[in-house]
Amino acid sequence: MTVSSAIRQRLEMQGFCDLDDARLAEAEPWLRFTPALCAAIVAIGTIFSIEWLLFALVPFAALGAVLPFHPFDLIYNLGIRRITGTGPLPPNGAPRRFACGIAAVWITAIAASFAWGPAALGYALGGAMVAVVSLVATIHFCIPSFIYRSVFGWDRAA
Repeated sequence: MTVSSAIRQRLEMQGFCDLDDARLAEAEPWLRFTPALCAAIVAIGTIFSIEWLLFALVPFAALGAVLPFHPFDLIYNLGIRRITGTGPLPPNGAPRRFACGIAAVWITAIAASFAWGPAALGYALGGAMVAVVSLVATIHFCIPSFIYRSVFGWDRAA
């Protein structure tokens, strides 16, 4: 099993470096899980302007910024992988943790817009966030990780 060079580059951009082809190929589809779940929650919170749901998501994103894993990764690592017989997800590198930090601030802004106005800003920010996170969940392209790599370089250990 292998992944394309484009997918490998996008995952390495997020900090998933030094993985052999077999390990990366096994983890690749499951590295979409957390971003997809986050995008779904932000989409629901935005569509229905549910500020409490969005505020409740902020600590999860913040923990993803400081821990070597996102809390939603535990759904896979402690549950799904037992069913699929696959290995645990690799730890999140600095670029992906940076993206989680950006997400925590962004989600806070969305929730605050719905809570205290203007709601139109919440819809705009929420729609934009769903679009950005959906790129990670579908093609593994993470704009915040790209920004991180642009500022700190590709040479740095992730």
